[in-house]
Amino acid sequence: FLSSTMKTAVFLSLVASAAAFAPAAKQASQTALQADLSGEIGAQAPLGFFDPLGICADGNKENFDRLRYVELKHGRVAMLAVLVTL
Repeated sequence: FLSSTMKTAVFLSLVASAAAFAPAAKQASQTALQADLSGEIGAQAPLGFFDPLGICADGNKENFDRLRYVELKHGRVAMLAVLVTL
């Protein structure tokens, strides 16, 4: 009897801990505006706004600005790392 109760308790605790890591339901966010990114710095005449991976395909201006900021930050860190190694 004690062995069966212990196995049940261990099983229930494993199920409860696994439920803590289950993905939560996420609603898709939609933007009201489709930002025109063709006028941004770096968009050139033959290609316009070049996004081959479709990272900014949704036209979310806030996401685009955040990605640009992160790219600049990583570039600066990489330049500093090169200077340190020289």
